[in-house]
Amino acid sequence: MNAKQKGNRQERKARKILEATGYLVTKAGGSLGLFDLIAENRQRVRHIQVKSNRLPDPAERKKMLSVKGQLPQNSTIEIWVYYDGQREPRIEYL
Repeated sequence: MNAKQKGNRQERKARKILEATGYLVTKAGGSLGLFDLIAENRQRVRHIQVKSNRLPDPAERKKMLSVKGQLPQNSTIEIWVYYDGQREPRIEYL
């Protein structure tokens, strides 16, 4: 399986988790933006970057944090890392 296929699979798993808990989820077109998924409910907006087996590098983190002030107050920036062999992601909040 190539990296793109693996990434898509992990994003689908994340989306399924979010939708099961009542979020409306939008996938970024081609995942070329800062975030892979935007999940919304009445109380919260979650901006999520999904990774496989690694955290984002410092430059990528800096880019994500640079938009924090432009997001609504009820927003979070999250990194979901799926490690091989684990069903649930490790979630880190920035």
